[in-house]
Amino acid sequence: MPLPAVAAAVFLVVGIGAERLASVWPATEARRRPASWRTVAMGLASAVAAYGLMVSTHLPVWANLAHLVMLALMVGLVATDLEQRRLPHLLLDPLIVIAVGFAFINPALETVPTLLGAVTAVAFLGLLTIVIRGGMAIGDLYLAVPIGLTLGWPFIVSGLFTASLLAGAVSIFLVVTGRVGLRSYIAFGPYLVIGYVVTLVREPSLLAPLATALITVLGGS
Repeated sequence: MPLPAVAAAVFLVVGIGAERLASVWPATEARRRPASWRTVAMGLASAVAAYGLMVSTHLPVWANLAHLVMLALMVGLVATDLEQRRLPHLLLDPLIVIAVGFAFINPALETVPTLLGAVTAVAFLGLLTIVIRGGMAIGDLYLAVPIGLTLGWPFIVSGLFTASLLAGAVSIFLVVTGRVGLRSYIAFGPYLVIGYVVTLVREPSLLAPLATALITVLGGS
């Protein structure tokens, strides 16, 4: 079975498992909500994300594994944020550690653009936190670090734009339909992860060795 299909099958289980776990643990936060359409959606979305990454990648196996491990942690964060409106450090901390380590050996990015991506992501969300008082959780700032490190500059701009566009569209829909109020808190973590995955898949150079990307650019010019 091809690697993309294997990754999709594994992440179908990961997505469903993360959604179910977030509904029952920890006991003090969980609402013990029964399985629903969201359970299926989380599984399918996780499978599609893993499949897209593995279809698009030209990186060595160890780098692909790093991407998949980070994606698995992000799936858990998305499930928890949707269910409990929080991004637990139990998942955030290892994600940040892996992303920091990967940043210095990522075959697709040089160190300076990598660090600049993280600074840009944190600065952007920090500004939103100031402008939209109470509208951005501190966990989102933590999540911005690994996303910025992995996308780097200038691709982090595309990731943040995608996340903001989706969050804005969904927020408007929810307000218009009366499901939330103008001051209601809407989890931003899932949109950050969607923007991250979409940008990784859409930008070929992020999933190819730097030397290969340079040859492609020079050859095209």
